[in-house]
Amino acid sequence: MNHRQSLFGVALDPLTMDETVRRCLDAAQRGEQIEIGMVNAAKLVNMRRDPRLAAAVAGCDLVLADGQAVVWAGRILGVRLPERVAGIDLFMRLLAAAETAEVPVYLLGARQDVMDLMLDRIAERFPALRVAGSRNGYFEDSEQGPVADAVAASGARMLFLGMTSPKKEIFTAGYGKRTGAHVVHGVGGSFDILAGITKRAPLIWQRMGLEWFYRTLQEPRRLGKRYLTTNAAFLLMTVRELIRRTPSAGSANRSH
Repeated sequence: MNHRQSLFGVALDPLTMDETVRRCLDAAQRGEQIEIGMVNAAKLVNMRRDPRLAAAVAGCDLVLADGQAVVWAGRILGVRLPERVAGIDLFMRLLAAAETAEVPVYLLGARQDVMDLMLDRIAERFPALRVAGSRNGYFEDSEQGPVADAVAASGARMLFLGMTSPKKEIFTAGYGKRTGAHVVHGVGGSFDILAGITKRAPLIWQRMGLEWFYRTLQEPRRLGKRYLTTNAAFLLMTVRELIRRTPSAGSANRSH
């Protein structure tokens, strides 16, 4: 049993990718419900500013380190997180596992044209996967209940949400159980990547923790300021936490 680790007051599950996939597949086959929360540097910063987002993530059954910066901050602060569990990688692993285990899935999010492209790619890559249903992510808050009911009616046991934060977290918190899905995983912009709309950073960039920079180069106007602001705030959070946890030199000298 992996005991949760606390980082910046957020309880994280110190799981590897393989352990996470096993937990999800077990849940889907046993009928247990698991809602997955993913945190990266930007989300940890935004959770301090948005109580609804913080509460939605805290309410998840599994909370995983989606960003490499989160794993590094954990190491600096003495919090053991074995590896980054990237949302898109988990998404792909779960699609493959669902295909093998004949677990039906539902895809919710993105624009309709993106959804259509992604469904074509999924049919090529996972030909035996049972897609119980799909819907674009453009719906009003008042439609959340009927959308959840449509997922439940489809019989899907895994639900993937290709929506932005905090919309996907708030939908999961409010309606995850109502969907009847045993695994609910918010995958953010993964639908765009799988559809071929946006390109994922090369592996070397991912390992260096520079995936955010690669995305900024693709969409500098939309993402540049946002990433610079949140990354600076995350660095400051980490430094403050390190100072808080480290005894001052003065008190250390007095103890000798």
